[in-house]
Amino acid sequence: MDGRGLGRSVRAVGSMTPVWGIRTVCTAVRRRRADAAGLPPRGAERARVPGVVAEVVPGPGGGSIRFARSRLRVLVTVTGAVFWGWDGAGPEPSYALAGAVPEPDARAALEPDMDGGWRVVSERVTLVVSRLGGVRVCTPGGVVLREVAPPRWWEPVDGGAARWMERAEVAADARFFGLGGRSAGPRLPDGTYRMWNTGPRKAFGPGDDPLSLTMPVQLVVADAGTHLVFHDTTWDGSVTLQEGEEGLGSGHDRPGTVEWRSDGGPLRCWVVVGSPARVLHTWVSLTGAPAVPPTWALGHHHARQGFGSAAEVRRVVAGYRKRGVPLDAVHLGADHLDGHRVFTADPRRYPDLPGLAGELARDGVRLVSVVGPAVKAERGNAVFESGREARAFVREGGGRKAVGTSKAGASVYPDFTDPGARAWWGGWYGERLAQGFAGFWHDLDEPVSFTAFGERTLPRSARHSLEGRGGDHREAHNVYALGMARAGYEGVRRARPAERPFVFSRSGWVGLQRYGGAWSGGVVTGWPGLRASLAWVLGLGLCGVPYSGPDVGGGTDGPSAELYVRWFQLGAYLPLFRTHAALRAARREPWAFGEEALGHARAAAVERRRLVPYFGTLARVAARTGAPYVRPLWWGAPEDRKLRDCGDAFLLGDALLVAPVLDPGVVEREVQLPEGTWYDVVSGKRFTGPGRVRVAAPLSRIPVLARAGAVVPVRGEGDERELEVWPPVPGSAGGGLVVTDAGDGWESDVVERFTTRLRGGRVVVRRHGGGPVGYPVRVREVDPPPSRGAVVGQA
Repeated sequence: MDGRGLGRSVRAVGSMTPVWGIRTVCTAVRRRRADAAGLPPRGAERARVPGVVAEVVPGPGGGSIRFARSRLRVLVTVTGAVFWGWDGAGPEPSYALAGAVPEPDARAALEPDMDGGWRVVSERVTLVVSRLGGVRVCTPGGVVLREVAPPRWWEPVDGGAARWMERAEVAADARFFGLGGRSAGPRLPDGTYRMWNTGPRKAFGPGDDPLSLTMPVQLVVADAGTHLVFHDTTWDGSVTLQEGEEGLGSGHDRPGTVEWRSDGGPLRCWVVVGSPARVLHTWVSLTGAPAVPPTWALGHHHARQGFGSAAEVRRVVAGYRKRGVPLDAVHLGADHLDGHRVFTADPRRYPDLPGLAGELARDGVRLVSVVGPAVKAERGNAVFESGREARAFVREGGGRKAVGTSKAGASVYPDFTDPGARAWWGGWYGERLAQGFAGFWHDLDEPVSFTAFGERTLPRSARHSLEGRGGDHREAHNVYALGMARAGYEGVRRARPAERPFVFSRSGWVGLQRYGGAWSGGVVTGWPGLRASLAWVLGLGLCGVPYSGPDVGGGTDGPSAELYVRWFQLGAYLPLFRTHAALRAARREPWAFGEEALGHARAAAVERRRLVPYFGTLARVAARTGAPYVRPLWWGAPEDRKLRDCGDAFLLGDALLVAPVLDPGVVEREVQLPEGTWYDVVSGKRFTGPGRVRVAAPLSRIPVLARAGAVVPVRGEGDERELEVWPPVPGSAGGGLVVTDAGDGWESDVVERFTTRLRGGRVVVRRHGGGPVGYPVRVREVDPPPSRGAVVGQA
């Protein structure tokens, strides 16, 4: 530990209670000793490169290329996704993939290329492998999207995991996105990003890295095309990005560069090429369709790390009802537990949880429980005793249970890479459901073990099942929360097979969307935290996790009334709309900020409730296609460089453009518009893109624009679904989707397509395939009307 690290540790210990400080110091020392005893020291290493091609064995969808010192497997699948693995590594086993690896593309085959290399040509991508092991990823027309140099790796002389490094170049105009939940962006600036899920010691803001949910998934957008790259290893590593530069004298460009490093595991890579929509569709076909949350989870949630008592929960819910602010769920944090013991309730402060849940349900409010992975290691604790009997806990190299520190004290941690442990843990969710809870909020699931210094997680030497293969925490850490999410999701499904589970997590890995969504963890209260919240949601959606959201209002301190209102307004258009604060932070109920702020928050929450049918459609579309609810402005036009560089606005589905206010004192702002005609949803004023326009942004609302011709399903009077239609421009057609949701179960959805046109001065709405529209239609008035003298009506 360097001097600065030691100083931070001393200050951290000094701010703790004496008992807690001593405990976290002991945990840190024990962790360090466990690693010293359980991990072999890294000795001499051999630096390796593949060498020259020695043999080629064609196979279905590609084949195998043997070099002097390694072997490369190449596979083009029928979905268009391309895999390559060094040292003969195949696509499996993998925590990222859902189900079987797609079938090989029978039309793709290895064939000789120039200079002794080989290539695989397919419908969507051409892969060229040089005689020394370099890989070029090209469009079907031959344009190079990514030029990957031969990998380098360092093998320990005495055996053990190799360290890998791969360097690639991309077009000078390319922009980088993704890498999981990041606070910078959504366009990722130059820098090094660590691939190690890390529970932050403090609330995060822009540039803080790493955070709780990292993913080695890069989405690269350039004029020539879009491609996604996924390095499928769960070991600690990093990705260093540097954008290129165009026109550096004599027309020369400096390409962008990507350097990927990993401390172990195989070098396995997946690449997907195409439009953003096609790339995400192929991506979720590999990693799993996003879970569709129950309809109530698309509404407004209120959380607090500590309400204090059931009486206070009732008071808060009554406050929402009294003031006319819609509320759909209340989340109970760790204070409702008995001594912070997981799957318990404090009998004094919450003596009748089923009764409380029943009262809330009568008002249409669900109860959600926090769940952490740490289990207090004490005799008499039912969860500990049953887990010990099931041999469900992570162990040290010598066979003893790995002990860490949680808020409950000395704790052990389930091994979520063990199917038996997942099944045992999932059984406890049924008991929570019986207590009246309707959903689950996973926290501290990186996993966190509190320490005064060093990493706040389990020893890297701790042993895990890894689905029976065996290994240590170096390989298991990044997928720990993914396994916990799976255990919770499957446990809820077993207990309530007729209902869709609601599970969301702070941490996770590739494939998290199969089991639920994500929340940002504690984001710093302040305008920078508001900006980081949007970056985090957009980046995560481009990695395949479409349902996510931040702590509205920030997790710390007390926001100003203006900041709170602007955060609340943004949250109303994000998938997970949840106010939340830390135990000692100021209250987050809207009425705590004065009557004016309350009125603006009420309007935002009412609008969110009105849009729930649209969010439901977006959830079903995400499950079918992988398209996130919240999309960057360049989603439909990645060739537009100005849109690629814009990170302060987003598309909500195809129909709406949301331009949040991210700075204080703003009453109007500029918006970079994609091509087309757009209407301000309040004034009806028309704007035309592409280009920058100035729009009104009073404190009462943030700018939201609707695409001309859009059909948006909304909640009308009496909770009846109706179609809100924005007039198309003369000579053009519009339209939209409605995906019906019969309830919160597993009923098959029905996709209904509608088109809009102007005919005879009227807006005509038709259902695809004919027949009646089937819903009330409300055509919005716009300024100016779509054609001179037109009378806007409905079909």
